[in-house]
Amino acid sequence: MLEQDIFAISSSEDFTAAALRVFQFQYDNNSVYHEFCEYMKVKPEAVRSVTDIPFLPIQFFKSHRIISEGYSPQVTFTSSGTTGATVSSHYVAKTQVYETSFTKAFQLMYGEASQYAILALLPSYMEREGSSLIYMVDHLVKKSHHPDSGFYLHDLSALAAKIEYLEAKQQKTLLIGVSYALLDLLEHYSFSLEHTLVMETGGMKGRRQEMVKEALHDQLKKGFGVSKIHSEYGMTELLSQAYSKGHGIFECPPWMQVLTRDPEDALTLIRGKTGGINVIDLANLYSVSFIATQDLGKIHADGSFEILGRFDNSDIRGCNLMVL
Repeated sequence: MLEQDIFAISSSEDFTAAALRVFQFQYDNNSVYHEFCEYMKVKPEAVRSVTDIPFLPIQFFKSHRIISEGYSPQVTFTSSGTTGATVSSHYVAKTQVYETSFTKAFQLMYGEASQYAILALLPSYMEREGSSLIYMVDHLVKKSHHPDSGFYLHDLSALAAKIEYLEAKQQKTLLIGVSYALLDLLEHYSFSLEHTLVMETGGMKGRRQEMVKEALHDQLKKGFGVSKIHSEYGMTELLSQAYSKGHGIFECPPWMQVLTRDPEDALTLIRGKTGGINVIDLANLYSVSFIATQDLGKIHADGSFEILGRFDNSDIRGCNLMVL
């Protein structure tokens, strides 16, 4: 019943009740998380609110096999990484849970995929195996049922022609792309789009110099001739996405929540200040739903959030627990 309950959440009370049940399930059935909680001296009987729940440092997905007892992965998603670097692996017990999560989240923010022609410019993700983003976008492309939907690798001229063709038809279109590839497109073409949403998924992937998000969006807005750039916030270790419809302000679906922790003390949650991002993703039912990421951000009063940067590549301070 937990799966159905997660996607039926409609209030903060529903979320809290589901989160506490998911915590108990993962404490009982996930050996890595159980051991982590034991190390943190946290017992289920002491967990009465979301803020009592321990958040597993995201680096554990690089060093441990995180999946509930009795389950085998139907798919394994892996993060991108430089040659020789250790990548994160997310062992997904039920792909249907992921598909329900990204389908419902997209519907809540943008409506049915069938309303759009979906154009995907995600070359660095397409060039490797195990991308959760490619898995999601491929399903959305298929759900669009539009003959012009599809992926583009390096043929930027064909993509530019397709964008202009769909604009001329006044077809509602979503162009989703990794940041550096969108900038590559704008080096050769400029647009004045009225019927196309432009969504960046972040990351230069070593292809370009990293940019402050505001400067990136200003460049993209100018090149595409749009007033807003949309963004997707997700990662290999999550099965849910938050979306921004502009200005870098992200909103979560009802089964996902973001909190901040003290940058100097990773075990202490803070409110109303900039801090490390902790994510509760209840769709991660069969792995771990409570994750301390390496992102820095700020939470707004309505639960929306901004991403302001990242910690460096060293371990999150206060969470040097990888010996578990």
